[in-house]
Amino acid sequence: MNVKPDFSKGISHAMTAPAFLSVWNVEAYYGESYIVQNVSFNVHEGEILALLGRNGAGKTSTLRAIARMDSPAVTRGEIWLDHAPLHTMSSWQAAQSGIGLVPEDRCIIPGLTVEENLQLAQIAPPIGWSIDRLYDLFPRLGERRKQEGVTLSGGEQQMLAIARALSRDIKVLLLDEPYEGLAPVIVDEIERTLRIIKEQGITTIIVEQNAVRALELADRAVILDTGSIVFDGTAAEVLGNEELRAEYLAI
Repeated sequence: MNVKPDFSKGISHAMTAPAFLSVWNVEAYYGESYIVQNVSFNVHEGEILALLGRNGAGKTSTLRAIARMDSPAVTRGEIWLDHAPLHTMSSWQAAQSGIGLVPEDRCIIPGLTVEENLQLAQIAPPIGWSIDRLYDLFPRLGERRKQEGVTLSGGEQQMLAIARALSRDIKVLLLDEPYEGLAPVIVDEIERTLRIIKEQGITTIIVEQNAVRALELADRAVILDTGSIVFDGTAAEVLGNEELRAEYLAI
C-alpha cells in the first residue's frame, strides 16, 4: 500500500520560542469558501522567511492578512508584531506599526515621478530611509528620479516598490512575487538588495513562485497546501528534500 509522505513533523505547532512576528490560527475566506485555514507560524527578527506553495495555496491571502488588507476576504485569528496586536488594527494602523507590503502589481502611482512616489510615502510619520539613502541602495532609481514611475521597466518598478516600502519606518517587509517577469540579472540585483535589507535588521517574508531562488535567499520556509501549513522548517531542509519539493512545489 502506498502511504503519502508525512512532512508535518516540520511544523512547529507549539510556537513556544520567542518571535518577532507571530501568526496564530489565522483563517481567511471569501463568503463560505476558506482560503487559509488555521495557519500558525513564527518569524524572528531579521529573518527571511520564504512562504511557498502552488498557485491558490493561500500565500497572498496570508500576506494580506498580516498587512490587514482584509477586503474582500474576511480573516480570523491573531497576529502579533513585537508585542502589538496587528489583528485588531486597520491596514493604515498596521502600516504605522511597521508592516510594509509590496504587492504583486507594485501599485506605482500614475502621473508621479520616481521621486514623487517616494516623497508621497514620506508625507506623514513614521519616516524610514531617506531618499538619498534609497538612491544609494537603488542607483537606477537615482538616475531616473524625474521619470514617471509607471514608465520604468518591470525590474525598476519593483525596485521603486521596495524603496517606497523602505521610505516608511518598517519592521517587516512583505514581498508578493517580487521576481515575476524579471530577467535573471535583475533578480540577482533584487536579491543583493534584500540581503542588504536583512543586514539592517528588517524581517522579510517573501512569496515567490521561483521557489529555488527564494529558498536560496531565505533562512526558513513555510509551505502551504490548499490553505494549510504542510511544512515549517529551514530553507536548507526544503532544498535537500526532493520528495517534499516534488509533492508541494513541483520542483
